[in-house]
Amino acid sequence: MLDKFSLLVVSPEIILLVMACVITLVDLGVKTRLRDLTYRLSMLTLGVVAFLFADLAVNGDTWYAFGRMVVNDAMGNWLKCFATIAMMVCLVYGRPYAADRDMLKGGELFTLSLFSLLGICVMISGTNFLVLYLGLELLTLSSYALVALRRDNSVATEAAMKYFVLGALASGFLLYGLSMLYGATGSLDIGTVFKIINSGRVQHQVLVFGLVFIVAGLAFKLGAAPFHMWIPDVYQGAPTAVTLIIGTAPELAAFAITFRLLVEGLLPLAIDWQQMLMVLAVCSLAIGNLAAIAQTNLKRMLAYSTIGQMGFVVLGLVAGVVNGNTLSAANAYSSAMFYVVTYVLTTLASFGIILLLAREGFESDEIADLAGLNQRSPLYAGIMSLCLFSLAGVPPLVGFYAKLAVLQALVASGQALYITLAVFAVMMSLVAAFYYLRVVKVMYFDEPITATTVAAPADVRVVLGVNGALILVLGIVPGGLMTICADAIVKTLGT
Repeated sequence: MLDKFSLLVVSPEIILLVMACVITLVDLGVKTRLRDLTYRLSMLTLGVVAFLFADLAVNGDTWYAFGRMVVNDAMGNWLKCFATIAMMVCLVYGRPYAADRDMLKGGELFTLSLFSLLGICVMISGTNFLVLYLGLELLTLSSYALVALRRDNSVATEAAMKYFVLGALASGFLLYGLSMLYGATGSLDIGTVFKIINSGRVQHQVLVFGLVFIVAGLAFKLGAAPFHMWIPDVYQGAPTAVTLIIGTAPELAAFAITFRLLVEGLLPLAIDWQQMLMVLAVCSLAIGNLAAIAQTNLKRMLAYSTIGQMGFVVLGLVAGVVNGNTLSAANAYSSAMFYVVTYVLTTLASFGIILLLAREGFESDEIADLAGLNQRSPLYAGIMSLCLFSLAGVPPLVGFYAKLAVLQALVASGQALYITLAVFAVMMSLVAAFYYLRVVKVMYFDEPITATTVAAPADVRVVLGVNGALILVLGIVPGGLMTICADAIVKTLGT
């Protein structure tokens, strides 16, 4: 019998699930081109759920439910709140694009987005191996369907097949690693696993063997090299509205599941998994930034950029434990959380511009398609420039402070190896600046290839304007968001 307290703890997720089912049924009677009723119900649901998550996060208490299989803590609630807001923004940006490409014949774009968000929330809240895996599968299965939403488009179908095959392989890695941990510790509960490993009763070799598979599975979900193969093809092949969905909110879930497993469950093995993460970070920074230089497709370039950006997130996770000392853990992990949140914010705006420029029958996903954008629309060229400069780490934008926070966490360790990693990350950021600035040059100095004016619905203009402003404002005054991340990590580590 379910107790009322457990149901109360997961009440936002229950509302999300019920409304996703209701919207699926209501949509059967919707005939309008833009699925107006489905869209409004989806936005209302997401707005209510985001408010509930924010209210729980501000409250700051930590509650366990369903036999400690689910946790409701500050870090989880903030990440779920940010993921919900990100999904709202994705639907605002993506609806006109989807309507122009007959992707709104049914309401699958909205309902699958809600179910993928539910998977994200389950992943973020899970403290049990099975719950984490259930959330992961709900997210990935919804994502596969979203990528294949344009059934008559061979490129999108091919991208969905690649995503499905590689995603299944990565899920298998993660599940096999978790089964090894279960076999070694006899428990599926993350807290219990931590206590058993910390007691030293389990053979170290068995744990490390399982850890290798877990890190490989997590690296795929984060999009870290050398497990990055799916990202460029899926980003380029998926409809741009779907690329935006799978490239934003799921990154928050990937950070959360990595934190739950490695930090909350396997912190006694930090000396082992931090070495693996160092290799992933170096590979991601090198492969992502160097490969992006050769790209002419904007979506593919941003895909390789994502790989490089995830290298910074992984670096933040690397710096948590120094010589067995966890004094710098809160600083390092909060910088990684801050980085992934600000990366999602910037990615929303950059893909929002690509969606805005796309017209019926024209994708606008080549770098050359942005030629002369400043002459056609100075506002949208300015917002895109803010995004690119932020991703490059140019002050005073939020991307600069995010990079600075991670680098500061590495340097504060005082270890020569970590300082070397920080220097390498700065060098790779300089490489990245080249391909970001190349796009800015195309927008401001190349002749426009079309005289078509850039038109956008009112809701898209407002949200895009706020999105761009936040990239600037949070760079100038990052203290509020950084405090939220730091407090959330401290409270989570304290439990």
